[in-house]
Amino acid sequence: MEERFITLADVATTLNIAPAAVYALVRSGELPAIKIGARGQWRVEVTQLENYIARMYVETSQFVASHPR
Repeated sequence: MEERFITLADVATTLNIAPAAVYALVRSGELPAIKIGARGQWRVEVTQLENYIARMYVETSQFVASHPR
């Protein structure tokens, strides 16, 4: 069974960015996440991460189209 939620560290590994960058994405609301447990650990739903990646592809494509060489 595939995991539904992953840690911010797992997101950082997937995106090949620093964990602090993932935390900034979550805190800004750009990447939806939940805080769970008594210690308030952040978790990102895998489908939300996939949606974020798809959105970034669209935004990047639009940027490239509007900024030709």
